[in-house]
Amino acid sequence: METLQATFFLFVFVPLVNPAPPLQQESLQFYEYNTDDAIGSLTQQDYEMQSKDIRKDGTNVSLDTSLMLQSDDSQLDVPPTKDTNLPTCLLCVCLSGSVYCEEIDIEAVPPLPKETAYLYARFNKIKRIAASDFADITTLRRIDFSGNRIEEIEDGAFSKLLLLEELSLAENRLVKLPVLPPKLTTFNANQNRLKSRGIKANAFKKLTNLAYLYLGHNALESVPLNLPESLRILHLQYNNITTITDDTFCKSNNTRYIRTRMDEIRMEGNPIVLAKHVNAFSCLRMLPVGTYY
Repeated sequence: METLQATFFLFVFVPLVNPAPPLQQESLQFYEYNTDDAIGSLTQQDYEMQSKDIRKDGTNVSLDTSLMLQSDDSQLDVPPTKDTNLPTCLLCVCLSGSVYCEEIDIEAVPPLPKETAYLYARFNKIKRIAASDFADITTLRRIDFSGNRIEEIEDGAFSKLLLLEELSLAENRLVKLPVLPPKLTTFNANQNRLKSRGIKANAFKKLTNLAYLYLGHNALESVPLNLPESLRILHLQYNNITTITDDTFCKSNNTRYIRTRMDEIRMEGNPIVLAKHVNAFSCLRMLPVGTYY
């Protein structure tokens, strides 16, 4: 009976919060902003709170201990839930459609419950993402692989993720980008090894919901082509960009064209003098951040 009470209080006191708007992604804290999901997601602060001991009748029961008790059928009078039957949910933390597998040194994407909507697998040793990793997980809305060792993403790895809105591959070892899901609103590939030849000419063209694109601290020689009209924030700082054209952001054949949604372009840390390309910014409401002399 004591075991059942401790488990009951674990699920009662997990806080639910509304995500905050995405911020600058210089750190690896994954950005949060409102989604259509009624449950929302847990922030880093919430996750840390979950790891604290839960006091019941003067006895400390930690989150890890509670999960261990759930996995022990001999100590339960009722069958375990669907999630606790899965090895992933003994290794990671599974809560309300979210799976937290952070800093546990996994080397591959673990099998996920089919109802998973949010996957946080930051700061591990994952080197490769296979097409089979998400083949049956069509409910995913957010994935964060920041701080791994990913060098390869197999073709079609994200092709079935038609609901995916946020994807972070920051601080990995990618030299090229995979085909991205069509409903992405936020994509973060900061601090990889990307060169321009590793990004296809139409990589972002069909992403008509994409608002936040982070490609800073890579080795790009040029600005990616065919950026969507939906884009609000573009980070290209500390690459190797040496030139831009009048069509990079604007339309040289349409002097009345204005990018009304673009709020910020960062290009500092590139070997380009932006003042030499003033016509490239004629459609922008604000000049890019960077060197002008």
